[in-house]
Amino acid sequence: MEETEIKTKVAIIGLGIMGRRMLKHMRLHPNFQPDFLWDPNKEACEQASNDDPNSKIMENATDAMQAANLVYLACPPLVRKPYAIEAARLGKALFLEKPLGVSIEESKDLVFELSNYDIPVAVNFTQAAGVPLTDLLESKKKGALGDILGVDIVVTYPFWPREWQKEADWLRYKEEGGMTREVISHFLFFSERVLGALKLIWAKTNYPENNSLCETDVLARLESDNGCHVNILASVGGVQPDRQELTVKGSKRSRRISEFYKDSESLGTEFLPLREEPIDPRADSLKGQLDDLSLNIRGLPNRLATIEEAFRVQVLVENILSKS
Repeated sequence: MEETEIKTKVAIIGLGIMGRRMLKHMRLHPNFQPDFLWDPNKEACEQASNDDPNSKIMENATDAMQAANLVYLACPPLVRKPYAIEAARLGKALFLEKPLGVSIEESKDLVFELSNYDIPVAVNFTQAAGVPLTDLLESKKKGALGDILGVDIVVTYPFWPREWQKEADWLRYKEEGGMTREVISHFLFFSERVLGALKLIWAKTNYPENNSLCETDVLARLESDNGCHVNILASVGGVQPDRQELTVKGSKRSRRISEFYKDSESLGTEFLPLREEPIDPRADSLKGQLDDLSLNIRGLPNRLATIEEAFRVQVLVENILSKS
C-alpha cells in the first residue's frame, strides 16, 4: 500500500478576497489542509466559515499560527510585518502577499529579521510558477527570441479598485493601495525574471485632488544592467475594458502576456496565441503556485518569488509612486 503524503496544516491570517480565494484552492489541493483561520472582521470570518465548513475560526492570530505548519498572510500590508515576525518566531513556514509592508525601511527590516530564522519564506507573485513565464524563460535560454530589447507594460482600468476588489476598501488609498502596488508590481517581478535587476530612470505619477487617494496615472522608465528598458504606461478612467499587458520585445520574435495568462507571440505581424486558454485561468495559476509552495516548504527547488525579489520590486514601486 502506498504511503499517504501528510498534508501541510495551514493558518490563513486575513479573510478578505485573497484569503478566501486561497482557502478555496488550498482545500482543493492534495498537499494542503487550510484548517485554521483568523480575521479581526467577524463578517469576513462568517463568510469564510460558510465557504469552507471544514475550517475553524480561531480565537486570535496566534492560536491560528500555533496550530499550523505554514502561515499564509493575506492581511493588508500595514499589519503584515508583525504577523510575519510572530510566525517566524513560532518556527512556521511563511507565504506572504505583496508588498511586504507600507514603507521601504519597514520592509527592509522585515527581510533582515526573517533572515535570522531558519524557515521557508516565499511571496505570492502569481505568475512565478505559471506557464507563460516558465516557457518564455526557456525560449530566451534557447535564443528563440533573439536579443531581448526591452519590455513594455500597459495597464488601464475604467475605475480603481475594480468591482471584485471593492470590499478591500484600503486598495483605494495612497497609504497601502493603488494599481502600482497591486498590479504593476507583478509585471516588474516578471520583467526582472527576464532582464535581471532593474533601476528606475524616471517616473511621473499623478494623484487625485483628495490627498488620501491612490494614483490615477503612471508613466515610468526603468533600465536593466545591460541597458534594456522597461516602459510603463498606466491609467485609470474612461469607458474601457480592463487592460493588463506585458510585452517582451526580441530581435527575432516578441512575446505578449495579457491578463496575466494569455500568452501570444509575434514574428512581426499580429500577436497570435501560443496555446489554448485554460478553462479556469485563476484555478490553473493558483494550483501552479501551490505546487511550487509545496516544494518550497520542503526545501526543494521551486519557482516562487523570494522575499529578496519581493523587496527589490517594492523599492521600485515606492520610488515610482514618490515621483509625483
